[in-house]
Amino acid sequence: DGTELTAKPKRSFYAARDLYKYRHQYPQNFKDLRYQNDLCNLRFYKNKIPFKPDGVYIEEVLNKWKGDYEKLEHNHTYIQWLFPLREQGLNFYAKELTTYEIEEFKKTKEAIRRFLLAYKMMLEFFGIKLIDKTGNVARAANWQERFQHLNESQHNYLRITRILKSLGELGYESFKSPLVKFILYEALVEDTIPNIKQSALEYFVYTIRDRRERRKLLRFAQQHYTPSEHFIWGPPRKQKSEGSKTNKKPASPTSAPSSHISKHKKPKEPKNTSASGSSAGKTTEERRVELTKNGEENDRDEQE
Repeated sequence: DGTELTAKPKRSFYAARDLYKYRHQYPQNFKDLRYQNDLCNLRFYKNKIPFKPDGVYIEEVLNKWKGDYEKLEHNHTYIQWLFPLREQGLNFYAKELTTYEIEEFKKTKEAIRRFLLAYKMMLEFFGIKLIDKTGNVARAANWQERFQHLNESQHNYLRITRILKSLGELGYESFKSPLVKFILYEALVEDTIPNIKQSALEYFVYTIRDRRERRKLLRFAQQHYTPSEHFIWGPPRKQKSEGSKTNKKPASPTSAPSSHISKHKKPKEPKNTSASGSSAGKTTEERRVELTKNGEENDRDEQE
């Protein structure tokens, strides 16, 4: 165990490529032509259709599943409907969002209201509570039991990544940074959910589209990551120049040790960027080079 705990982590090129595409609005997503599809994600959130294959409506999920941690833990088909994305998930019954549907969703008050209730429900499942309308979060009353569960159930880290992505798609980009900062604080400083730190740094941070916010989070993490020489995220020059700023026990991010208040500017939406072209017809070596390039882009994004 000691060797495993001190093993230097490795970067995931898959994660880097996936999150680079997400932050840059899926530049190769030719399927999304802004056409009006059947809007099934919006209709689900308007309580018009149930999610498939279970046949459960959103109102039942919000009213009867809330607090039912066994159901939320062991059912694996609802999360793709509660937090839709412009990419296919494991539930092939769930439809991908389109840009047209995103625009319609944001204009539909009842859908947004239910989306926020779904977010609160999942936060509570993780032992976290939403404390204001700007996205700040704190420990929930059940945090000890739920943090222990979260620390031991790594498939929930995939769910958190999906939730963060969906927040950004449906108009709540500003909610992401407070949640990620809170998770980093609990993982690196309080040591309440240490097993989540790899996913937090490899995935959660890089769902945030605003480069300045990502930088702040990476600097915070670097200051409190141990051992400091194993911190591999962010630009290499930052790692060398700031590597000595570690092992400091900070004050909690807020006046209360169990919460995180984040005052930050609304992040700028990035401009759509064109990709280097389709991977069809490329050699294995060309695809590897392109994948490496996309992975390194995450680190270049943090530089001035």
